[in-house]
Amino acid sequence: MNTNGKIIAYTGIGARETPGPILEMMETIAQFMAKKGFALRSGGAEGASMAFEKGCDITGGKKMIFLPWRGFNANNSPIYTIPDRAYDIAKDFEPAWSTLNDSGKRLKARYALTVLGQDLKDPSIGVICYTKEGKMKGGTGQAMKIAMKYKVPIFDLGFYEFQRESIKEKLFAYLAELSIDTDGLEL
Repeated sequence: MNTNGKIIAYTGIGARETPGPILEMMETIAQFMAKKGFALRSGGAEGASMAFEKGCDITGGKKMIFLPWRGFNANNSPIYTIPDRAYDIAKDFEPAWSTLNDSGKRLKARYALTVLGQDLKDPSIGVICYTKEGKMKGGTGQAMKIAMKYKVPIFDLGFYEFQRESIKEKLFAYLAELSIDTDGLEL
């Protein structure tokens, strides 16, 4: 979505081990969001992030894929420079920060970018993600904590993975809270 020249983005991320049916749902959601004019922010990781990116690409949507380094997972995104401020934000949510090597810190710092944008001043309208059983684990959990601090609404598909019949209803309610018309979204 473009409002007065400003692109409105959402964050689409999740666990590398996201179940196949949830990955398919993420692709569909990404296609829908792209058709509605929303840009995808993601991190180029295997699993959920790639599913969101694939769905966005199918529709020709706008995307900002924040990589920890050039060529991460064979992704050709040109966005792989991580500003110092992203490290500062990330370390507040990583208790083992001092034990991480440079690659680990880069992987964690890019989550701040996926939620807050390249200048770290433009939060996403929402985060749609997957963590197993909705337990906010791993890098996705870190991104969710950043989103919570900056009051970015979160929808974790993993929270509903054992209530598949209610995912659609809950997702539609979440999107309605973000003022997104769900006409055309078929899950």
